[in-house]
Amino acid sequence: MAEAARPLAGLKVAEFTHMVMGPTAGLLLADLGADVIKIEPLAGDNTRRLKGSGGGYFAMYNRNKSSVCLDLKSPQGINLAKDIVTSSDILIENFRPGAMDKLGLGYATLSESNPGLIYLSLKGFLSGPYEHRTALDEVAQMMGGLAYMTGLPDRPMRAGSSVIDISGGMFGVIGVLSALQERHSTGKGKHVTSSLFETTAFMVGQHIAQQGVLGEEPPPMSVRRSAWSIYDIFTAGDGARIFVGVVSDSLWQRFCAEFHFIEWAADPQLKSNNQRVLHRDSLIPTIQALFDTLNKDQLMQRLDNAGVPFAPINKPIDLTDDPHMNAGGLLSITLSNGEKIKLPALPIEFDGEKPDLQRDLPAPGAGAREYLEKLGLQKDQITQLIADGVMIAD
Repeated sequence: MAEAARPLAGLKVAEFTHMVMGPTAGLLLADLGADVIKIEPLAGDNTRRLKGSGGGYFAMYNRNKSSVCLDLKSPQGINLAKDIVTSSDILIENFRPGAMDKLGLGYATLSESNPGLIYLSLKGFLSGPYEHRTALDEVAQMMGGLAYMTGLPDRPMRAGSSVIDISGGMFGVIGVLSALQERHSTGKGKHVTSSLFETTAFMVGQHIAQQGVLGEEPPPMSVRRSAWSIYDIFTAGDGARIFVGVVSDSLWQRFCAEFHFIEWAADPQLKSNNQRVLHRDSLIPTIQALFDTLNKDQLMQRLDNAGVPFAPINKPIDLTDDPHMNAGGLLSITLSNGEKIKLPALPIEFDGEKPDLQRDLPAPGAGAREYLEKLGLQKDQITQLIADGVMIAD
Protein backbone atom coordinates (compact mmCIF):
# COMPACT_ATOMS: atom_id res chain seq x y z
CA MET A 1 0.00 0.00 0.00
CA ALA A 2 1.49 3.34 -0.99
CA GLU A 3 2.00 5.69 1.95
CA ALA A 4 0.36 8.48 -0.07
CA ALA A 5 -2.98 6.71 0.38
CA ARG A 6 -2.65 6.85 4.20
CA PRO A 7 -2.07 10.56 4.85
CA LEU A 8 -3.27 10.42 8.48
CA ALA A 9 -0.99 7.55 9.52
CA GLY A 10 0.27 8.09 13.07
CA LEU A 11 -2.81 9.85 14.40
CA LYS A 12 -4.63 8.08 17.23
CA VAL A 13 -8.40 8.32 17.50
CA ALA A 14 -10.68 7.21 20.36
CA GLU A 15 -14.21 6.66 19.03
CA PHE A 16 -17.20 6.61 21.41
CA THR A 17 -19.97 6.23 18.84
CA HIS A 18 -22.91 4.22 17.56
CA MET A 19 -25.34 4.22 14.62
CA VAL A 20 -24.13 6.23 11.56
CA MET A 21 -23.00 9.83 12.12
CA GLY A 22 -20.20 9.11 14.60
CA PRO A 23 -19.00 5.89 12.95
CA THR A 24 -18.86 7.72 9.59
CA ALA A 25 -16.44 10.27 11.05
CA GLY A 26 -14.32 7.46 12.48
CA LEU A 27 -14.42 5.57 9.20
CA LEU A 28 -13.17 8.57 7.23
CA LEU A 29 -10.22 9.04 9.58
CA ALA A 30 -9.51 5.29 9.68
CA ASP A 31 -9.63 4.89 5.90
CA LEU A 32 -7.20 7.79 5.62
CA GLY A 33 -4.74 5.96 7.85
CA ALA A 34 -5.47 7.07 11.41
CA ASP A 35 -5.30 4.42 14.15
CA VAL A 36 -8.91 4.30 15.38
CA ILE A 37 -10.11 2.32 18.37
CA LYS A 38 -13.87 1.95 18.79
CA ILE A 39 -14.87 1.96 22.46
CA GLU A 40 -18.02 -0.12 22.88
CA PRO A 41 -20.19 -1.29 25.80
CA LEU A 42 -19.39 -4.72 27.22
CA ALA A 43 -22.26 -6.16 25.17
CA GLY A 44 -20.84 -4.54 22.03
CA ASP A 45 -22.29 -1.65 20.05
CA ASN A 46 -26.06 -2.13 19.72
CA THR A 47 -25.68 -1.12 16.07
CA ARG A 48 -24.16 -4.57 15.47
CA ARG A 49 -27.58 -6.10 16.16
CA LEU A 50 -29.86 -3.80 14.17
CA LYS A 51 -32.26 -5.29 11.65
CA GLY A 52 -34.33 -3.77 8.83
CA SER A 53 -33.00 -0.57 7.29
CA GLY A 54 -30.28 -0.44 9.96
CA GLY A 55 -28.93 -3.88 9.13
CA GLY A 56 -26.01 -2.52 7.10
CA TYR A 57 -24.92 0.31 9.40
CA PHE A 58 -22.20 -1.52 11.30
CA ALA A 59 -20.82 -3.33 8.26
CA MET A 60 -20.51 -0.13 6.22
CA TYR A 61 -19.08 2.30 8.75
CA ASN A 62 -16.69 0.35 10.99
CA ARG A 63 -13.89 -1.13 8.88
CA ASN A 64 -10.25 -0.25 9.55
CA LYS A 65 -10.90 0.09 13.30
CA SER A 66 -9.85 -1.77 16.41
CA SER A 67 -12.42 -2.45 19.13
CA VAL A 68 -12.40 -2.55 22.91
CA CYS A 69 -15.49 -3.23 25.01
CA LEU A 70 -15.46 -1.36 28.33
CA ASP A 71 -17.72 -1.11 31.36
CA LEU A 72 -17.94 2.68 31.55
CA LYS A 73 -20.06 2.40 34.71
CA SER A 74 -17.07 1.10 36.62
CA PRO A 75 -14.20 3.25 37.92
CA GLN A 76 -11.68 0.92 36.26
CA GLY A 77 -13.44 1.20 32.92
CA ILE A 78 -13.62 4.99 33.09
CA ASN A 79 -9.96 5.22 34.10
CA LEU A 80 -8.93 3.04 31.18
CA ALA A 81 -11.04 5.14 28.81
CA LYS A 82 -9.32 8.26 30.13
CA ASP A 83 -5.90 6.63 29.65
CA ILE A 84 -6.80 5.86 26.02
CA VAL A 85 -7.93 9.44 25.41
CA THR A 86 -4.85 10.89 27.11
CA SER A 87 -2.74 9.15 24.47
CA SER A 88 -5.06 10.10 21.59
CA ASP A 89 -5.03 12.99 19.15
CA ILE A 90 -8.76 12.93 18.46
CA LEU A 91 -11.91 11.83 20.29
CA ILE A 92 -15.23 11.29 18.51
CA GLU A 93 -18.57 11.02 20.31
CA ASN A 94 -22.18 11.15 19.18
CA PHE A 95 -24.18 10.62 22.35
CA ARG A 96 -27.00 12.80 23.62
CA PRO A 97 -26.03 16.21 25.03
CA GLY A 98 -24.41 15.91 28.45
CA ALA A 99 -23.90 12.12 28.37
CA MET A 100 -20.12 12.25 28.07
CA ASP A 101 -19.87 14.92 30.80
CA LYS A 102 -21.80 12.70 33.21
CA LEU A 103 -19.26 9.94 32.60
CA GLY A 104 -16.38 12.29 33.31
CA LEU A 105 -15.39 12.16 29.65
CA GLY A 106 -16.35 15.69 28.61
CA TYR A 107 -13.98 17.99 26.76
CA ALA A 108 -13.25 20.25 29.74
CA THR A 109 -12.12 17.30 31.84
CA LEU A 110 -10.12 15.42 29.21
CA SER A 111 -8.37 18.48 27.78
CA GLU A 112 -6.78 19.14 31.18
CA SER A 113 -4.62 16.02 30.84
CA ASN A 114 -4.40 16.26 27.05
CA PRO A 115 -4.44 19.93 25.99
CA GLY A 116 -3.76 18.97 22.36
CA LEU A 117 -6.91 16.82 22.18
CA ILE A 118 -9.28 17.53 19.30
CA TYR A 119 -12.71 16.54 20.58
CA LEU A 120 -15.45 15.99 17.98
CA SER A 121 -19.05 16.03 19.19
CA LEU A 122 -21.71 15.04 16.66
CA LYS A 123 -25.10 16.29 17.75
CA GLY A 124 -28.61 17.01 16.59
CA PHE A 125 -28.22 20.79 16.80
CA LEU A 126 -25.48 23.37 17.22
CA SER A 127 -25.67 26.11 19.89
CA GLY A 128 -29.09 27.74 20.17
CA PRO A 129 -32.63 27.14 21.45
CA TYR A 130 -32.68 23.52 20.21
CA GLU A 131 -29.24 22.44 21.43
CA HIS A 132 -30.71 20.29 24.23
CA ARG A 133 -32.78 18.20 21.81
CA THR A 134 -31.96 14.73 20.55
CA ALA A 135 -32.34 14.37 16.78
CA LEU A 136 -32.16 11.67 14.14
CA ASP A 137 -31.33 11.80 10.44
CA GLU A 138 -35.02 11.61 9.58
CA VAL A 139 -35.95 14.28 12.15
CA ALA A 140 -33.42 16.64 10.56
CA GLN A 141 -34.62 15.87 7.04
CA MET A 142 -38.22 16.64 8.00
CA MET A 143 -37.38 19.73 10.04
CA GLY A 144 -34.84 21.11 7.58
CA GLY A 145 -37.03 20.91 4.48
CA LEU A 146 -35.10 18.14 2.72
CA ALA A 147 -37.98 15.64 3.06
CA TYR A 148 -40.32 18.25 1.57
CA MET A 149 -38.00 18.79 -1.40
CA THR A 150 -37.46 15.04 -1.89
CA GLY A 151 -41.07 13.88 -1.74
CA LEU A 152 -44.23 14.50 -3.71
CA PRO A 153 -46.44 17.52 -3.05
CA ASP A 154 -48.11 17.07 0.35
CA ARG A 155 -46.12 13.88 0.87
CA PRO A 156 -42.69 14.56 2.42
CA MET A 157 -40.26 11.70 1.97
CA ARG A 158 -36.83 11.09 3.43
CA ALA A 159 -33.90 10.60 1.06
CA GLY A 160 -33.01 7.01 0.21
CA SER A 161 -29.85 6.99 2.34
CA SER A 162 -28.72 8.37 5.71
CA VAL A 163 -27.44 11.41 3.83
CA ILE A 164 -27.56 13.80 6.80
CA ASP A 165 -25.84 11.42 9.21
CA ILE A 166 -23.13 10.81 6.62
CA SER A 167 -22.74 14.46 5.61
CA GLY A 168 -22.77 15.58 9.24
CA GLY A 169 -19.95 13.15 9.95
CA MET A 170 -18.06 14.52 6.95
CA PHE A 171 -18.47 18.12 8.15
CA GLY A 172 -17.23 16.94 11.54
CA VAL A 173 -14.08 15.54 9.96
CA ILE A 174 -13.55 18.79 8.04
CA GLY A 175 -13.67 20.55 11.42
CA VAL A 176 -11.25 18.04 12.95
CA LEU A 177 -8.72 18.43 10.15
CA SER A 178 -9.00 22.22 10.42
CA ALA A 179 -8.35 22.04 14.17
CA LEU A 180 -5.48 19.66 13.53
CA GLN A 181 -3.88 22.18 11.18
CA GLU A 182 -4.30 24.93 13.78
CA ARG A 183 -2.75 22.68 16.44
CA HIS A 184 0.47 22.59 14.43
CA SER A 185 1.03 26.25 15.32
CA THR A 186 -0.70 26.54 18.71
CA GLY A 187 -0.13 23.11 20.23
CA LYS A 188 -3.70 23.21 21.52
CA GLY A 189 -6.73 21.21 20.53
CA LYS A 190 -10.33 22.32 20.05
CA HIS A 191 -13.85 21.16 20.79
CA VAL A 192 -15.42 20.73 17.34
CA THR A 193 -19.17 20.20 16.94
CA SER A 194 -21.12 19.17 13.85
CA SER A 195 -24.87 18.67 13.74
CA LEU A 196 -27.72 17.11 11.82
CA PHE A 197 -30.06 20.11 11.65
CA GLU A 198 -27.52 22.63 10.43
CA THR A 199 -26.16 20.08 7.95
CA THR A 200 -29.65 19.74 6.50
CA ALA A 201 -30.00 23.51 6.34
CA PHE A 202 -26.76 23.70 4.36
CA MET A 203 -28.05 21.02 1.99
CA VAL A 204 -31.24 22.91 1.19
CA GLY A 205 -29.55 26.31 0.96
CA GLN A 206 -29.73 26.18 -2.83
CA HIS A 207 -33.52 26.09 -2.64
CA ILE A 208 -33.65 29.04 -0.23
CA ALA A 209 -31.40 30.95 -2.62
CA GLN A 210 -33.56 29.88 -5.57
CA GLN A 211 -36.63 31.44 -3.95
CA GLY A 212 -34.69 34.65 -3.38
CA VAL A 213 -33.42 34.79 -6.95
CA LEU A 214 -36.63 33.81 -8.75
CA GLY A 215 -39.18 35.23 -6.32
CA GLU A 216 -41.22 32.05 -6.11
CA GLU A 217 -41.27 29.10 -3.76
CA PRO A 218 -39.51 26.07 -5.29
CA PRO A 219 -41.71 22.97 -5.56
CA PRO A 220 -40.45 19.53 -4.51
CA MET A 221 -37.78 18.16 -6.85
CA SER A 222 -40.19 15.40 -7.89
CA VAL A 223 -42.33 17.98 -9.72
CA ARG A 224 -39.75 20.66 -10.34
CA ARG A 225 -39.63 22.70 -13.51
CA SER A 226 -36.48 21.53 -15.22
CA ALA A 227 -33.77 24.10 -15.84
CA TRP A 228 -32.66 22.08 -18.89
CA SER A 229 -34.39 21.01 -22.06
CA ILE A 230 -33.46 17.32 -21.81
CA TYR A 231 -33.13 16.14 -18.22
CA ASP A 232 -35.33 13.08 -18.02
CA ILE A 233 -35.65 9.34 -17.58
CA PHE A 234 -36.27 7.56 -20.89
CA THR A 235 -37.09 3.93 -21.69
CA ALA A 236 -35.01 1.86 -24.10
CA GLY A 237 -36.60 -0.61 -26.47
CA ASP A 238 -35.93 -3.54 -24.10
CA GLY A 239 -37.65 -1.77 -21.18
CA ALA A 240 -34.49 -0.57 -19.42
CA ARG A 241 -34.72 2.96 -18.00
CA ILE A 242 -31.93 5.48 -18.57
CA PHE A 243 -31.53 9.05 -17.36
CA VAL A 244 -30.23 11.51 -19.95
CA GLY A 245 -29.13 15.09 -19.30
CA VAL A 246 -28.33 17.52 -22.11
CA VAL A 247 -27.22 20.49 -20.03
CA SER A 248 -25.35 22.78 -22.43
CA ASP A 249 -25.64 24.08 -25.96
CA SER A 250 -22.50 22.21 -27.05
CA LEU A 251 -23.89 18.96 -25.65
CA TRP A 252 -27.09 19.62 -27.58
CA GLN A 253 -25.16 19.82 -30.84
CA ARG A 254 -23.30 16.57 -30.09
CA PHE A 255 -26.54 14.88 -29.06
CA CYS A 256 -28.24 15.94 -32.31
CA ALA A 257 -25.26 14.82 -34.39
CA GLU A 258 -25.12 11.35 -32.77
CA PHE A 259 -28.85 10.70 -33.11
CA HIS A 260 -29.22 12.42 -36.51
CA PHE A 261 -31.55 15.20 -35.38
CA ILE A 262 -30.11 17.37 -38.16
CA GLU A 263 -33.05 19.77 -38.40
CA TRP A 264 -33.03 20.39 -34.66
CA ALA A 265 -29.31 21.20 -34.72
CA ALA A 266 -29.90 23.87 -37.38
CA ASP A 267 -33.14 25.31 -35.95
CA PRO A 268 -32.52 28.84 -34.56
CA GLN A 269 -35.51 28.39 -32.22
CA LEU A 270 -33.62 25.54 -30.51
CA LYS A 271 -30.23 27.21 -30.40
CA SER A 272 -30.12 27.96 -26.66
CA ASN A 273 -31.12 25.86 -23.68
CA ASN A 274 -33.76 28.35 -22.52
CA GLN A 275 -35.34 28.26 -25.99
CA ARG A 276 -35.35 24.46 -25.98
CA VAL A 277 -37.04 24.37 -22.56
CA LEU A 278 -40.04 26.09 -24.19
CA HIS A 279 -40.25 23.21 -26.71
CA ARG A 280 -39.87 20.29 -24.30
CA ASP A 281 -43.40 19.06 -25.02
CA SER A 282 -42.46 18.33 -28.63
CA LEU A 283 -38.82 17.32 -28.11
CA ILE A 284 -39.31 14.64 -25.44
CA PRO A 285 -41.83 12.42 -27.33
CA THR A 286 -39.67 12.46 -30.47
CA ILE A 287 -36.56 11.49 -28.54
CA GLN A 288 -38.45 8.73 -26.74
CA ALA A 289 -39.69 7.35 -30.07
CA LEU A 290 -36.12 7.06 -31.31
CA PHE A 291 -34.90 5.48 -28.07
CA ASP A 292 -37.65 2.85 -28.44
CA THR A 293 -35.69 1.47 -31.39
CA LEU A 294 -32.52 0.84 -29.33
CA ASN A 295 -31.82 -1.59 -26.53
CA LYS A 296 -30.10 -0.51 -23.32
CA ASP A 297 -26.54 -1.28 -24.40
CA GLN A 298 -26.98 0.33 -27.82
CA LEU A 299 -28.48 3.47 -26.32
CA MET A 300 -25.80 3.84 -23.65
CA GLN A 301 -23.04 3.34 -26.21
CA ARG A 302 -24.41 6.09 -28.43
CA LEU A 303 -24.89 8.46 -25.48
CA ASP A 304 -21.31 7.72 -24.48
CA ASN A 305 -20.18 8.44 -28.04
CA ALA A 306 -21.88 11.84 -27.83
CA GLY A 307 -20.31 12.63 -24.46
CA VAL A 308 -23.77 13.23 -22.99
CA PRO A 309 -24.30 12.58 -19.26
CA PHE A 310 -26.41 9.43 -18.84
CA ALA A 311 -27.09 6.78 -16.24
CA PRO A 312 -28.89 3.46 -16.06
CA ILE A 313 -31.41 3.34 -13.22
CA ASN A 314 -29.64 0.98 -10.82
CA LYS A 315 -30.36 -0.57 -7.46
CA PRO A 316 -27.58 -0.23 -4.84
CA ILE A 317 -26.58 -3.90 -5.16
CA ASP A 318 -26.00 -3.39 -8.90
CA LEU A 319 -22.87 -1.40 -8.02
CA THR A 320 -21.14 -4.57 -6.83
CA ASP A 321 -21.16 -5.81 -10.45
CA ASP A 322 -20.31 -2.46 -12.01
CA PRO A 323 -17.04 -2.67 -13.99
CA HIS A 324 -15.92 0.81 -12.97
CA MET A 325 -16.58 0.19 -9.26
CA ASN A 326 -14.77 -3.14 -9.53
CA ALA A 327 -11.67 -1.35 -10.84
CA GLY A 328 -10.71 -0.34 -7.29
CA GLY A 329 -13.83 1.30 -5.91
CA LEU A 330 -14.96 -1.65 -3.79
CA LEU A 331 -13.49 -3.33 -0.71
CA SER A 332 -14.15 -6.94 0.26
CA ILE A 333 -15.54 -6.96 3.81
CA THR A 334 -16.15 -10.00 6.01
CA LEU A 335 -19.55 -9.81 7.71
CA SER A 336 -20.34 -11.13 11.18
CA ASN A 337 -21.85 -14.26 9.62
CA GLY A 338 -18.54 -15.00 7.89
CA GLU A 339 -19.75 -14.12 4.41
CA LYS A 340 -17.92 -11.62 2.19
CA ILE A 341 -19.51 -8.57 0.61
CA LYS A 342 -18.11 -5.81 -1.58
CA LEU A 343 -18.69 -2.34 -0.13
CA PRO A 344 -17.76 1.10 -1.50
CA ALA A 345 -14.31 2.42 -0.67
CA LEU A 346 -13.63 6.03 0.27
CA PRO A 347 -14.21 8.06 -2.94
CA ILE A 348 -10.77 9.73 -2.91
CA GLU A 349 -7.46 9.15 -4.66
CA PHE A 350 -4.00 10.45 -3.74
CA ASP A 351 -1.71 10.51 -6.78
CA GLY A 352 -3.90 7.79 -8.22
CA GLU A 353 -3.78 5.64 -5.07
CA LYS A 354 -6.97 4.86 -3.15
CA PRO A 355 -7.17 4.20 0.60
CA ASP A 356 -7.35 0.45 1.07
CA LEU A 357 -8.61 -2.04 3.63
CA GLN A 358 -6.12 -2.29 6.49
CA ARG A 359 -8.42 -4.02 9.01
CA ASP A 360 -11.61 -5.98 8.41
CA LEU A 361 -14.70 -5.33 10.53
CA PRO A 362 -13.70 -5.82 14.16
CA ALA A 363 -15.40 -8.40 16.32
CA PRO A 364 -16.12 -7.02 19.82
CA GLY A 365 -12.72 -6.35 21.40
CA ALA A 366 -10.71 -7.24 18.28
CA GLY A 367 -7.32 -5.55 18.19
CA ALA A 368 -7.63 -4.12 21.69
CA ARG A 369 -4.67 -5.97 23.23
CA GLU A 370 -2.29 -4.73 20.55
CA TYR A 371 -3.67 -1.21 20.80
CA LEU A 372 -3.48 -1.05 24.60
CA GLU A 373 0.03 -2.47 24.69
CA LYS A 374 1.10 0.33 22.34
CA LEU A 375 -0.34 2.79 24.87
CA GLY A 376 1.90 1.29 27.55
CA LEU A 377 -0.40 -1.14 29.38
CA GLN A 378 1.30 -4.31 30.54
CA LYS A 379 -0.01 -7.70 29.44
CA ASP A 380 -0.84 -8.69 33.02
CA GLN A 381 -2.83 -5.45 33.49
CA ILE A 382 -4.90 -6.24 30.42
CA THR A 383 -5.45 -9.83 31.56
CA GLN A 384 -6.57 -8.63 35.00
CA LEU A 385 -9.03 -6.09 33.54
CA ILE A 386 -10.56 -8.85 31.43
CA ALA A 387 -10.74 -11.19 34.43
CA ASP A 388 -12.45 -8.46 36.47
CA GLY A 389 -15.15 -8.15 33.84
CA VAL A 390 -14.21 -4.55 33.05
CA MET A 391 -13.12 -5.16 29.50
CA ILE A 392 -13.41 -7.49 26.51
CA ALA A 393 -10.27 -7.52 24.41
CA ASP A 394 -8.75 -9.90 21.87
